[in-house]
Amino acid sequence: MTTKAVSVTEFKAHCLDVIRQVEQAGTTVDLVRRGRVVARLVPTAPAARGTPAWLRLRGRGALAAAPEESVLDAADFDALRGAGK
Repeated sequence: MTTKAVSVTEFKAHCLDVIRQVEQAGTTVDLVRRGRVVARLVPTAPAARGTPAWLRLRGRGALAAAPEESVLDAADFDALRGAGK
């Protein structure tokens, strides 16, 4: 992995080009102000880049009710169904 140092001023002027380098070439960019690294841009992990969010999140939640249970009372459900007539 290649690391490149870019001044904050240069980054401000050419931020889209710098981000494109990180994205396409996998370059890590250190943002430098007065000789000190103040931030680092790193490419995302390859698996996260192409994986849809729903696949990354699948299995991490919890159901509030059993799948066969209704989250609405029968009276509320009937009222909502009747409102659509």
